[in-house]
Amino acid sequence: MTDAAAFRASPEEAADAASAAASRAGVEIRLLEDVGDFARVAELFQSIWTKQGETSPVNVETLRALSKAGSYVGGAFEHDELVGACFGFFAAPDQRALHSHIAGVSARMRGRSVGFALKVHQRAWALEEGLDEISWTFDPLISRNAHFNLVKLAATPTSYHRNFYGHMADALNGADDTDRMLVTWYVRDPRVVAACHGEPVPAREHDGAALLSVGGDLGPLRHRTDARLVRVALPRDIESLRLAEPARATAWRLALRETLGSALEGGGRVLSFDRSGAYTIDRGEQG
Repeated sequence: MTDAAAFRASPEEAADAASAAASRAGVEIRLLEDVGDFARVAELFQSIWTKQGETSPVNVETLRALSKAGSYVGGAFEHDELVGACFGFFAAPDQRALHSHIAGVSARMRGRSVGFALKVHQRAWALEEGLDEISWTFDPLISRNAHFNLVKLAATPTSYHRNFYGHMADALNGADDTDRMLVTWYVRDPRVVAACHGEPVPAREHDGAALLSVGGDLGPLRHRTDARLVRVALPRDIESLRLAEPARATAWRLALRETLGSALEGGGRVLSFDRSGAYTIDRGEQG
């Protein structure tokens, strides 16, 4: 078992982790400053998020402004082809933090840990800038995203936000509400350091009562329980479900909102996300 205390954060350590992650993914990652590269990022994101004929979720002018202002804009290249990108902007000055807004990887490169390498590069940049935290949001209904953010990166869930971006209707979100989990990545935390070196510390296993499970019809099945520790399960592939059965996907969104969302809004915290695809939540003292 990995001992998190053996890992100490430093700009040098983070740079080594970033170099190793990029090498394993077979890419070169660098900061972007050229307008031509910004155009390639916009085109890449358009191919990931939008339907044919729609505009990209980010434009060249915005990326140019963020880069000029000193914020993070990074790209992953396989040879000369841009295959992934990530950008973010500084939070309020007293927070010593970056908010990472969008990260995306081309379809043909998925499964090769390019997204992981981008985040590890972003962490190295943050430490070099003297920052303590990086925050971002993700869709807590997508199991693979929960695993990536909470297990592989060791980010800490902070809060749940209902319909955070409003109606998007892009190729990934469809007509679904945009509920999001906000996570904070404490870039100096030994658990984060270990994760960035490819040695995540296994989360402690917890026994919790079922609060939300997958029913026999693959729909959400809610349970009544007064237990403090509860488990909230996710469907295996909500993205396919959105296309095939949008009404059932909407039912999952509402069920997760009223279980995971309500628990966090009531002061609870996520303890872990396990291999079966379930969150374990400590709801605290129930008044």
